[in-house]
Amino acid sequence: QVQLVESGGGSVQTGESLKLSCSSSGSSFRAYAMGWFRQSPGAERQFVAGTTWSGTASGYADSVRGRFTISRDNTKNQLYLQMSDLNPEDTATYYCVRYPKQGYTKTMPPDYWGQGTQVTVSS
Repeated sequence: QVQLVESGGGSVQTGESLKLSCSSSGSSFRAYAMGWFRQSPGAERQFVAGTTWSGTASGYADSVRGRFTISRDNTKNQLYLQMSDLNPEDTATYYCVRYPKQGYTKTMPPDYWGQGTQVTVSS
């Protein structure tokens, strides 16, 4: 069983930055692609960013490309999401996810989810 625990959420002002972290249990972290999703009230969960098992290839939703950066440290079983130039549309619960393969696509269902961390951006 894999456990994913997010941290780093909070409340910020428009234009500020925030870095989310995700800690993964188990020794298989480095074998799988990882990603971030988010969900706003009343909306479906949406893909935010993903990265391959090695971290050498990453992808982003159009709404965050150029502002968010996903990264991972396989020596520490950690996944990160650096978020810059935040705006109120980024307000959501952010979820760390694991994919069932070394690679991922934006439509591939993750097989493990964290419990989520809240990010609130006020204008």
